[in-house]
Amino acid sequence: MPTSVLRLPTAAHTPQLDSPEFAALLDTLTAEFAATAADHDRDASFPHANFERLHQLGLLGLTVPRALGGLGADLAQTTRVVAAVARGEPSTALVLTMQYLQHASDRKAKWPQHLLDRVVRETLRDGALINALRVEPELGTPARGGLPNTIARRTPEGWRISGRKIYSTGIPRLTWLGVWARSDDAEPLVGSWLVRRDTPGITVIENWDHLGMRATGSHEVVFDNVLVPLDHAVEVAPAGAAPDLEPALLLWMSVLLSAIYDAVARSARDWLATWLEERVPANLGAPLSSLPRFQEALGQIDAQLFSNRVLIDAAANGSIASKDAFQVKYLVTNQAIQVVEKAIELSGNPGLSRTNALQRHYRDVLCSRIHTPQNDTILVNAGRAAFAARAVKKISPAGGAGLSSITAKEAS
Repeated sequence: MPTSVLRLPTAAHTPQLDSPEFAALLDTLTAEFAATAADHDRDASFPHANFERLHQLGLLGLTVPRALGGLGADLAQTTRVVAAVARGEPSTALVLTMQYLQHASDRKAKWPQHLLDRVVRETLRDGALINALRVEPELGTPARGGLPNTIARRTPEGWRISGRKIYSTGIPRLTWLGVWARSDDAEPLVGSWLVRRDTPGITVIENWDHLGMRATGSHEVVFDNVLVPLDHAVEVAPAGAAPDLEPALLLWMSVLLSAIYDAVARSARDWLATWLEERVPANLGAPLSSLPRFQEALGQIDAQLFSNRVLIDAAANGSIASKDAFQVKYLVTNQAIQVVEKAIELSGNPGLSRTNALQRHYRDVLCSRIHTPQNDTILVNAGRAAFAARAVKKISPAGGAGLSSITAKEAS
């Protein structure tokens, strides 16, 4: 651990995380970020001002442990911050989530002490952001297997990294990059090399032009013989080694991603409710909100959002096991999509008008499907685990030995 702890003066003025004052601050941030969200969506511009504001409040170090000078937030506290930011501007929330996951990871304890100290110091003092760069044009998402094409060559002066990454979320403002690569050894090492963004040889190709989450700045990044010290291979292991998974971190990822898209759905719900109250057709002479059809529809939406809140809160508070984390993501994000689709259906043409926010919420919420793990992987793994559990039960003494020749290992 560092011999001295860095404390941000601005963070000292941030209210206690569970206080009513902090809740009011989050409401203020939601309103501030919402005011420019449409502009960032239209221009696909990165919300730098949002991150400057978060830095002023010490919130970029929210999940940095208190022993290192951060706020040491737990998952429930972090979820509330991410949800509030996402209600205002979800792209900001996605970049922020990646920052929070990086700092919450226990794997950082294995880093060289001077690197850990530097990253934390720059986070708290300068507002530095960090994220992993993993996806490649040829490979796609690494969650589906395969080795990266990005190569780290071992040289006398350090590692020389060359390769190409896509979907590099937050790259316009990132300071530190966890670059997923493989070494050029006969038996390669695979994992993350820590690279500072301003290292010579890094080129950003500004080609992020997606339908939703347009302000994330997830551009392509090219590494051309980028030199980093040998000890910047911070999380590497032989290619055949079992993946170093953190069950707690998988839970954090599932909950925080769910919170982002649930927040988008809640923004869509609020837009719809306001529109139904203000829309007064001439032939009705009363707002659409007075009709039972629309009252029932809003009730259905609120029931789905209630379900989402129960799931997110239960997972954030430790009532759902880490092994079930991705089923939370599946349920919450699918219900979020259904909520926004229902709002589009009820509003008709106004909901699809570029002058209204609902179409933006629709484009944003659809992006929930592409985050690792995707729906098919979640369901296949859940089904496989269910069959494995049945197989174990069949061969257990309580179930009667010899009732099944299928072992749990075979079933998995």
